[in-house]
Order: sequence, then structure tokens, then C-alpha cells
Amino acid sequence: MYEKSNKDNISIKAPAKINLGLDVTGRRENGYHDVRMIMQSIDLCDNVEIRKTESGLTMDLVTEGVDRAFLTADKDNLCYKAAEAMMKKYAIEGGIHLKLIKRIPVAAGMAGGSTDAAAVIIGINRLFSIGASEQELMDLGVTLGADIPFCIMKGTALSEGIGEILTPVAPLPECRILIGKPECGVSTKEVYEALDALMDEGKAHHPDIDAILRGLQSGDLYETASCFGNILQDVTVPKHPEIEKIKDIMKEHGAVNAMMSGSGPTVFGIFDDDNKLSEALRALKESGLAKDVIETKVYEEKNDR
Repeated sequence: MYEKSNKDNISIKAPAKINLGLDVTGRRENGYHDVRMIMQSIDLCDNVEIRKTESGLTMDLVTEGVDRAFLTADKDNLCYKAAEAMMKKYAIEGGIHLKLIKRIPVAAGMAGGSTDAAAVIIGINRLFSIGASEQELMDLGVTLGADIPFCIMKGTALSEGIGEILTPVAPLPECRILIGKPECGVSTKEVYEALDALMDEGKAHHPDIDAILRGLQSGDLYETASCFGNILQDVTVPKHPEIEKIKDIMKEHGAVNAMMSGSGPTVFGIFDDDNKLSEALRALKESGLAKDVIETKVYEEKNDR
């Protein structure tokens, strides 16, 4: 994640994530949901540049192939909120300027906003030589968003509680990953509200998270992929049938498996062969079903910490 720095600025990579498995086990009185999910960092990254200034907090936004319509460069952006929280908690003197270079599709179920905020937290900790531990940064991050602690830790992890209880697990075996995001947008709040109704009726299909963990531990890509499951597909796919069509195209062109990530609408496909991925990428682009079609792989951290 750590790219380059000097005493006045630093540049940090912010990798997206996919869910290899996502189960919801209950709903708390405060509205948050208890989850069991397996998160995987991928090599599709935003970049966050952080620079010391004399005073205040400012932010610029650059988009590279991403719809800017829902993005802001002000106090409503999670990057800005993360910087504010760090400045307050650690009584940072002087100011900060943030520059976010956005490549991860927005509202895609890939923790784009959370990973950007995580990069800000990590970057400020480094740039100002605060010396906070990873756990301290994660504790701050969860106050801003449930996915931020994982985005600070990165890699592959079992996520429990509301997403803040993280256990590192064996990584997804070597493979290629194809991302397909349709034009439609999805409200995470509405997805979870609809899931609550399904669960009350006993109609939700709970994935076998432990089976995925066993597959990861064995290092077997095919065993792992065969167990993928996402309870939120029961809600999102009926409302957006193009999601299932994207999955079908990936599977028809050689994906070991394909599944919706998070609350959607993004679909990811796992491939064991570059030629198969290339064929699926071509077919998906020709179909017109996906606005964003991106080839990537499992994220490998280098020179971090």
C-alpha cells in the first residue's frame, strides 16, 4: 500500500475488496447487522496523496474512468472525515491537503470509500510520525465505517460482528479476477431492509462460510470457489436481473465461479486461465450489460509498514 513519501507528503494505494462469502446472522437494536463474511483485497486501487500545509484541511478529486456524479471533495467525503478524525485525535499541528485519484467504481460493493478513508488514516499516521498501532487505527476507523478496519488491515480475513472483528485467513489461491459493474445503482440500506423481511419469513439462503474457509486453508481454488455465497443476492438480483446475466456470461466463458460482491451490483468472476478471462472480458463488453469491465488479481502488499 505504501508507495512513496518524504517529510512533507506521502502517496498511498487504496485497494478495493470483494466478498468471497457474505452471511448476515442477525440485526441489532441500533440497526446494524451481525455478519460473517470473508473479505479479499484486490489489485484495483485508488490512490490517496497527503501533503502537509500550514493550516486547515482541503481536498482535490481526480477521476480516472469513474463516474464523478456521486463524488464530492468536501466534508461529506469519507477521506475528509478520516483526516478530520485523525487531526482531532492526535492534535495534529498545521494543515493537510488530500488528493484522491479515484479508479474504483462508485457504489459498487467494493468498499471504495472505506479503502480511501483507510489510506488517509494510514498515511497521516506515517506522514506525521504518530506511531499509532494498526489496532489503534482500526479502532478509529470503525467509528467512521464498518469496512474501514479491514481496509486498514487488508489481505484476506474473516469478518464478524458488524465487520470490525477480523481474523486473518489464508489468501485466495493464485487466479485472475474479472470485475463487471452494471449501470444500476444499489442502496445498501434498502438491500438490508429487504433482507430483514426475507429473514423474518425464513426465506434467506445462508452461505456456508466455514466451507469457504476450509477451501482457503487447503489452498484449493476450485474447492474454495465452489462454496462462494452471498445472502444479499437473494434481494439484489431479483431487482436487477442484469447481475445474474453478467454472472452467466462469466461462467459460460470459463469462470471457475462468479458472484455478486457486497450488496452489489458488482459481479466478480474467478479465472484459472488468462485466455478464458480475455474471452469473458470481450463477451461482457459486447453484451453492454456492464458499464465497468476491469481485469485484476489478488492484491499483494509490498513495502507496507
